[in-house]
Amino acid sequence: MGRTLGDTPSRTRRSLSITELEKMMSSYDDFDRAKTPVAIRLRQCSCTFNGSGKGRTAQTALHPLDLEIRAGETLVLLGPSGCGKTTTLRIISGLEQPDAGGEVWFGDEEVTNLPIEKRDVGMVFQNYALFPNMNVAANIAYGLRIKGLSDDALKRRVAEMVDMVHLNGYEQRRISELSGGQKQRVALARALAVRPRVLLFDEPLAALDAKLRDRLRVDIGQLLRNLGITAVYVTHDQAEAMALGDRIAVMEKGRIVQLGTPREIYHQPRTAFVADFIGNVNRFKVQGRDAEKLHVEGGYLRAGLHLDAPVLYCRPEDIEICAPDSAPLQGRVLQSVFLGQSQRLLVDTGGDIPLQVESDSRQRWFPGQPIGLSVAGEALFPIADVR
Repeated sequence: MGRTLGDTPSRTRRSLSITELEKMMSSYDDFDRAKTPVAIRLRQCSCTFNGSGKGRTAQTALHPLDLEIRAGETLVLLGPSGCGKTTTLRIISGLEQPDAGGEVWFGDEEVTNLPIEKRDVGMVFQNYALFPNMNVAANIAYGLRIKGLSDDALKRRVAEMVDMVHLNGYEQRRISELSGGQKQRVALARALAVRPRVLLFDEPLAALDAKLRDRLRVDIGQLLRNLGITAVYVTHDQAEAMALGDRIAVMEKGRIVQLGTPREIYHQPRTAFVADFIGNVNRFKVQGRDAEKLHVEGGYLRAGLHLDAPVLYCRPEDIEICAPDSAPLQGRVLQSVFLGQSQRLLVDTGGDIPLQVESDSRQRWFPGQPIGLSVAGEALFPIADVR
């Protein structure tokens, strides 16, 4: 049966400081995947949408994909609009069928042809999907009533969920009386109340303001870790991916281009797209080499292990500021952007693109000011795919 491809609005992303990123990445190195069973397995799942209207051709939203998600793991599907992340989530949930030959397994059970109501999944959406004619307690209880819980068991479960999402005292409030953050807490409580084996998130924080988004991100992360539930989380936001993911699958044009822990994705990106999408990155074209020095625009790099790479990259926080006269790299400040705890400098060293340097914000820099830079060899990394 044909499907029509819908338009998805593009979104901008905020770049993170290294302090934010390191805090987010620090909690996920202990997840032992080897000791946990597979909860979700996708085998050769692809998805093609038929074009709508005269002369339109079919479009591939998802190329054949194999993916395993371990029990208790939070996997984040990260990428720009139209990359296939929501399509992947819909295939897992049962809202979308994979093309012929694709298989979806939950543990040892194939669920490819099971509808969503029989897959035992909970879903949290960006638009809340709450019933406006019901109060908070009734919304949370909706799935429990369908499951046939007794009144006493239902009341206990609702009270447990209300306490878990910090909505005590709001049980009788109507949905229209809640803030966006409170509505999303109700949606999360409703999804968790039925105790699903898999919890799916589709950009749940995208409509919220920045401070509220940060607060709920922390709360969701704590809940997922405390409950040990298997979760798949779709987002275009690198901050959410770093904060919530045990692993991140970075998607581009219907394919997973890299799958790994937040730390691996950030420090060992495999493609230029991944390097740029997760944080900021500097690029150095090697113009010549002698001994352990690589000559680039504005000076040289201490090459470390990557003596043969034609192009090297580093993160803004890995560039150190030093005295201009003796610095390996010399340039002039083009711009200084104050970020509170840190500042982002744009520095012209003679290359096509200015370098980005992250430094302490207590020292002031002005346009045109000379600056010396140095990059430790171990901070440099090559990228095989430089599309």
